[in-house]
Amino acid sequence: MNNALNFSGGPGALPAPVLRQARDAIAALPETGLSVLGMSHRSDWFRAVLDEAERNLRELLGIPDTHHVLFLQGGGSLQFAMVPMNFLRGSGRCAEYIVSGHWSAKAPPEARPEGETRIVWDGRADGCRRLPRPDELRLSPDAAYLHYVSNETVEGLEFSTVPGLPGVPLVCDMSSNLLAAPAAIGRYDLIYAHAQKNLGPSGVTVVIVSDEFSRRAPESLPAILDYRAHIAARSIYNTPPVFAIYVLMLVTRWLRDEIGGLEAMAAMNRAKAEAVHGALDANPGFYRVHAEPASRSAMNVAFRLPDTATEARLLDAARRDGFHGLEGHRSIGGLRVSLYNAVTLEAASALAAWLTEFGGRHG
Repeated sequence: MNNALNFSGGPGALPAPVLRQARDAIAALPETGLSVLGMSHRSDWFRAVLDEAERNLRELLGIPDTHHVLFLQGGGSLQFAMVPMNFLRGSGRCAEYIVSGHWSAKAPPEARPEGETRIVWDGRADGCRRLPRPDELRLSPDAAYLHYVSNETVEGLEFSTVPGLPGVPLVCDMSSNLLAAPAAIGRYDLIYAHAQKNLGPSGVTVVIVSDEFSRRAPESLPAILDYRAHIAARSIYNTPPVFAIYVLMLVTRWLRDEIGGLEAMAAMNRAKAEAVHGALDANPGFYRVHAEPASRSAMNVAFRLPDTATEARLLDAARRDGFHGLEGHRSIGGLRVSLYNAVTLEAASALAAWLTEFGGRHG
């Protein structure tokens, strides 16, 4: 297998330099001589890792001082429940949700036990092939918050604009495109993003929450589910995922020092997506991209072939030629190319050329 040709939807590829550093750190960290897997989360070394990871994220994303950065566990699934526990419970208000795909559809059911919820737009009736236009959203100025997923990995949909109303707290699941491009962090009251897509290995979830929003949580919460407890403990309320956070720190160094920041990363990601989409669009009778053009993602490209037998042949041929992770999500089937940060432009271009050749032979 070739790590450079890994197009898996998740866990996704990691940058080659980061993989090499992580491999060496498992044997022995240069700073301590001990394996990273045996380092105490109470050590000065790990405090320095946490501090650098936060500094790098703040620098890359322009996170304002009004927002805290937390390193938690439980993935997006825990955040589906933790957000309404903190900000819907006892508020007397309604939480609003945009359902644009597989993952955003999982959030409202977790909120309903905490209070009233309302789906303000639901793309499932049309197969989740596009995102809502601003005039299609009927938003309340009194909502507890508006929640949406910025990039739907299953269907290959990505928001190009930020929805919402002034004065209504905005909550966003950015699990699959945080660090893929610059983001207007100050427009959000809470962002969460779990690994492994662009951040590091699975096990860590980054939460960026405004100080003012965090203070709205009720006092009845268990401490482990209260953002304020994690803020006070500086992400060490309980034993954190040391290895995952260490690798996240390495990824942020790579983005800062080797890529040159998120503007450069965004340009590379656009070029990768254009290469793959271009190959598919050039043969529309054979390749059918799931998302409508205006809603297409730079991170994930979901598509179908004329029949499932041909899809199976493509997957077999791709594996033989060294391309991995092209299976579509189990919920919709088909095929999917994921172009997370660690996938190089060279790899995306090689896959695009291969898809063109395969379509020419079988289309």
